[in-house]
Amino acid sequence: MQQPAQPSNEAARIALLRSLDILDTPPDERFDRLTRLAKRLFDVPIATVSLVDSDRQWFKSCIGLSVTETPRDISFCGHTILDDELLVIEDAQADPRFFDDPLVTGDLHLRFYAGCPLTLRNDVRVGAICIVDTKPRTLDEADRGLLRDLGHIAERELEVLQLAATDDLTGLSNRRGFEALGRHLLQLCKRAGSRASMLFFDLNGFKQINDGYGHTEGDMAIVGFANVLRASMRETDVLARLGGDEFVALVVGAEEGTETHIIERVRSGVARYNLEQQRGYELRFSVGVAPFDMTKDQSIAEMITVADHAMYVNKRAGREAQEQDQKPKLKRAQAGVLENA
Repeated sequence: MQQPAQPSNEAARIALLRSLDILDTPPDERFDRLTRLAKRLFDVPIATVSLVDSDRQWFKSCIGLSVTETPRDISFCGHTILDDELLVIEDAQADPRFFDDPLVTGDLHLRFYAGCPLTLRNDVRVGAICIVDTKPRTLDEADRGLLRDLGHIAERELEVLQLAATDDLTGLSNRRGFEALGRHLLQLCKRAGSRASMLFFDLNGFKQINDGYGHTEGDMAIVGFANVLRASMRETDVLARLGGDEFVALVVGAEEGTETHIIERVRSGVARYNLEQQRGYELRFSVGVAPFDMTKDQSIAEMITVADHAMYVNKRAGREAQEQDQKPKLKRAQAGVLENA
């Protein structure tokens, strides 16, 4: 048996899949309608909409099987997501990749499989819609086109979920998508005994940018800061815009001090942005950090609250330091006025 390889964008793929908040959810008529249609159109006993998670394929919709998931390493759909084309196995017993697969040799006796990968933005393949039979079959070009059409419909349904989890302006996750993915990641960290922390970023003086330069320029400032954050994070970190000028990042599996390095990269990125853009104002930000306490059943919302509080403490301290720094300058200016009087 040939186990499916991992796509080169596996981390981004898993992040996008989990941000949809669709795994382990109840049946949905939008997807059940597609599997019923596939079963009828192709006259097969089994049709599924399968989503490939890190270690399993989970069926959002399934007709003809009593299980809701199977291990990823024996799945056919794990192979389907490796390519943009349909994967068609006319006789699994005659295919060197699958002839000894438990799905073929076990009680299911699968022989025929055809799967269409389900692709979302940035060419991320999150799963497949597939048809399965217990006897060998062929699939002509007309049938292949029909399966692709069903795949496009399934993709559109997933895109609706994706839009609900994405911030329109920046393309980052929104609060809904962030909390959905964050829950999964915190569970993984807890099981693995791995560190995690929340970073809360807030732009300083954003209202003045909006008031002085207009909301279009304010949007450009938000997008510019989002791009700096995106470039400063590691591939495994999860970034989101909560709304307005507030951003959060969940840092997982990091060594002590990683958060400091990330913040320094953000500072350098913002300084570079200000130098290159020269937009008449400068981006400035405050940040707070909240470590994940594995001894408690801590939620994403609670971590955001703690990091938000830490950010405001730091923002206030920075403002007071700036005011203290301005006092000598003010005194010198006043002295100059008196001397010239």
